[in-house]
Amino acid sequence: MFRGISSISLDAKGRIAIPTRYREELQESCDRQMVVTVAVDDKCVGEPGCLWLYPLPEWEKLEQTISKLPTLNKMAGKLRRFVIGNASECEMDSQGRLLLPETLREFAGMEKHIMLVGQLNKFEIWNEAAWKAKEQEWMDGNDTEGLEELGSLSF
Repeated sequence: MFRGISSISLDAKGRIAIPTRYREELQESCDRQMVVTVAVDDKCVGEPGCLWLYPLPEWEKLEQTISKLPTLNKMAGKLRRFVIGNASECEMDSQGRLLLPETLREFAGMEKHIMLVGQLNKFEIWNEAAWKAKEQEWMDGNDTEGLEELGSLSF
């Protein structure tokens, strides 16, 4: 499971270095095989600066779920085109680096400073400025959509 936030850098070749604390788990769970794509949840969609990074087995579960959606459903078709169509396989090298495809870096407005955010079964990769802006929005309480759905949660 991936949790926590790491500030990382994008190098001149478009690579990020996965923090050391995740590397062993990624080696064991997916033999360093990963998939990166555009993010499409309510906190990322339409926002510059966010990608999803999945270990291959988790990605394959998502693909199975998406493949079962009705073919003629317009939203399912958009989801397939957007998430599956933009997906790119990538392999973490022996130094823990991962090349982010140029098209995805451009889509998300990735610059030198990146935030890697653990989301249990995947990571979000954010442009640092976009992450800070979104984080401030959450802190200011301007994003309360769906809050009532969490009313039964206890910690």
